[in-house]
Amino acid sequence: MKVLQSSLFAKTVKKLHKPEKALLDDAIKALLVEPELGDLKTGDLNGVRVYKFKVNTQQMLLAYRYQKEVLVLMLLAYGSHENFYRDLKKSL
Repeated sequence: MKVLQSSLFAKTVKKLHKPEKALLDDAIKALLVEPELGDLKTGDLNGVRVYKFKVNTQQMLLAYRYQKEVLVLMLLAYGSHENFYRDLKKSL
């Protein structure tokens, strides 16, 4: 499976500390095994899935699109819930 990342996702990941980056890598590996783990969104974010997981005690969200036909996992955004969906809508 091919994994791509948006510029928003790349900028966010660049700023992470190593322990948080390792947890994010584990979440991405889980998505590679089961790409439909995340909740499918509707409306403005139609076709976008959001996978939620914990980093320490804070819930983090990972937005992605999975294209089953061509086996592509496009990582769109990563962050805490605060303003996450607003920023995601802007970037799309």
